[in-house]
Amino acid sequence: MIELKQAGYSYGRGALLREVDLLLAPGSFHFLTGPSGAGKTTLMKMLYGELKPTEGEALLFGTDSRRIDRDRLARIRRRVGVVHQDCRFLDHLSMDENVGLPLRVAGQDPASLRADLDQLLGWVGLGHRTDARPPELSGGERQRAALARAVIMDPDVILADEPTGNVDWEMSQRLLTLLAELNRMGKAVMVATHDLGLIRAAKGMVQARVLRLAGGRLTVAGADL
Repeated sequence: MIELKQAGYSYGRGALLREVDLLLAPGSFHFLTGPSGAGKTTLMKMLYGELKPTEGEALLFGTDSRRIDRDRLARIRRRVGVVHQDCRFLDHLSMDENVGLPLRVAGQDPASLRADLDQLLGWVGLGHRTDARPPELSGGERQRAALARAVIMDPDVILADEPTGNVDWEMSQRLLTLLAELNRMGKAVMVATHDLGLIRAAKGMVQARVLRLAGGRLTVAGADL
């Protein structure tokens, strides 16, 4: 589905990523670890076309990202759900309007899909908070809303960049459980995290590969979970 082949990324004269090989196959689950500044977010951005590799290839559903025009990239991104650490909500919209925003962008009417939207919000435990504005939500509620928005278009791939960085341990486990459920549905999932406790907690939930990014290189960090 999404594959990096000897992909690299350079800022100016310095190479941040070098010769990265990675395949996100259907039903796979990956944790991406590494020190701050190692390039985890840059790698994630290459996986959904926000950045294009300066060397090698990033194949998004079989097409080289460097050869995709803006309209086609927009269509491809509907197949990729991204959970950003900062959530990026519009504060003047209610929570369910924020979650339903990708439907509007795609030309669908969220009102006509009200039952599906309500079911999704219930799944993430936010059925009682539909009218709340983003500033009224707790950190955990915002992250669950971000996950709901990421999956509302029924994507094939879920990319989560430090999704538990601003929540407590109990909420981290709840988010991990939701991601594991998506993976059992056949979605490819990648979670960038510095939380080794979260990775250990995933044992028994998912069969995951743990990858480490350091010095520009991507390696397998240890045995699969």
